[in-house]
Amino acid sequence: MENVKTKAKIRKAIFYPMSIIFVLAILLGVVAPEAFLKGEQTIMGFAFKNFGWLFQITSVLFLAVCAFFFFSKYGDIRFGGKDAKPTLSYWNWFAITLCAGIATGILFWGTAEPLMHFTSPPPELGIAPNSEAAAIFAMETVFIHWTFIPYAMYALAGLGIAFAIYNMKLPFRISSTLYPIFGKKINGSVGAVVDNLCLFAMFGGVAAVLGVGTLQITIGLNKLAGIPKGKVTWIAVVTVMVVIFLISSYSGLNKGIKWLSDKNSKIFLGIMAFIFIFGPTTFILSLGTQGFGGFLNNFFTRTQYLSPIDGGLWPQWWPIVYWAFWLAYAPLEGMFFALLCKGRTIRQFLMVNLIAPSIFGVLWFSVFGGAAIHGQLQGQGLMEAIQTNGFEISIFKFLDAYPFGAAISWVIIVAVIISIVTLCDSMTSTIASLSTTANDDPTQEAPGRIKIFWGVAMASMAIINLICAGDKVSGIDATKQLATLAGFPILFFMILLTYGTVKMIVNQEKYDLAYYPDTAHIDPEVLVIDNTSLSGSSTQSM
Repeated sequence: MENVKTKAKIRKAIFYPMSIIFVLAILLGVVAPEAFLKGEQTIMGFAFKNFGWLFQITSVLFLAVCAFFFFSKYGDIRFGGKDAKPTLSYWNWFAITLCAGIATGILFWGTAEPLMHFTSPPPELGIAPNSEAAAIFAMETVFIHWTFIPYAMYALAGLGIAFAIYNMKLPFRISSTLYPIFGKKINGSVGAVVDNLCLFAMFGGVAAVLGVGTLQITIGLNKLAGIPKGKVTWIAVVTVMVVIFLISSYSGLNKGIKWLSDKNSKIFLGIMAFIFIFGPTTFILSLGTQGFGGFLNNFFTRTQYLSPIDGGLWPQWWPIVYWAFWLAYAPLEGMFFALLCKGRTIRQFLMVNLIAPSIFGVLWFSVFGGAAIHGQLQGQGLMEAIQTNGFEISIFKFLDAYPFGAAISWVIIVAVIISIVTLCDSMTSTIASLSTTANDDPTQEAPGRIKIFWGVAMASMAIINLICAGDKVSGIDATKQLATLAGFPILFFMILLTYGTVKMIVNQEKYDLAYYPDTAHIDPEVLVIDNTSLSGSSTQSM
């Protein structure tokens, strides 16, 4: 049957329900901001109290499953079959993965989080603030939060989606990963529910990142150029970023994301090298080495810490929030990563999408975290600045101690903008694809007007969330709440996705169509695409 490309149409079961939900949420934030904020806090409290243990257990489980695929014989499976050819170089592939993953976060938290854990470790653990033990705890913690576990969540989702679309020939949908569990039902109500859920989570996650980036850019502009902080500046900053990422998204993957990721990754490497050379190099190397050793030695203790007897709130406000945040992104990050991996093996996929960016994260936090802790010990007053102006001031205050600090601060602002543009570009394209029939073909772009709609909607949610916070909670706490709201339901979907992915790949002889010379040997129950069943050489409507 000839494959004729048709213009993508709206998936009514996805686009309209989510559009209505998000428009109502935005209106609620405008009309009743306190009710909006209280609703977020209620859901967050319920998730932490009742399912914190599940967040902690599954965070390690996802990484273990990825390790199994990497070291097992299944790592040799090639997406698209043995003759499929890659479309990106390793560098471009890695750059896109890095910038569409945690790039925005490491710019914000690279100095702020290590400082926070160094000066205020959980009192229940008996670690003295500002001590060597606190410094090691800080490094162990940021390595846990920002390296292997978050990328394992992304990579696992990407593995399942890529195998489903390239090897099973299923539609380019997140719900396709559940075919081994639900069979043909993924083309009906089950698939619609799953795709709606993932779109909801990603919408909230992107809005949260826009909020974090807006706070950081605003404080940087205030410090460097005297531009007032506040709601007007927030709106202006978000508007500029939305215009940029919509232009990039409208231009398509190769013209937008590829170019931006290449340039931004080089900026990241340049900034890191600058701090390493002009900063306390020996201290960075020593603390980074000892911290990574502690990370390996205490990995399971730290990742399962919940404080059930002492009732400490630290696990709720740090690791569990992060797991919810990463989970919110995982399905659609995986969907986006799947676009890039045709022609690569599972082992190559995990090397580029899990191991390489995790190693980069270790290096980044060793350099910036180590230098920030050293600055605090030397009396630079970094935590005092954070307590006065919020976490978003940390990187700019930190750079005051370095030559060309003001110039590098401007580079940081540019890098934040590019990182947000890259993330929002990739996610807007993916959300738009998921809400149209472009999802049936991973090579087809969603209509530009749909991208614009989702981009504007996510930006509106980011602004509403920051404005609703007001004096009730800090801006960064508001973004944490939004991320948790988005990621909590995805926890349960990711458990199902993991089971479906393992079942697909381990039973590849049943599910991998690339192993069959023709469709005559395929069970009709295996190949079902959009209510169409292929059996032998005939095609008929079901």
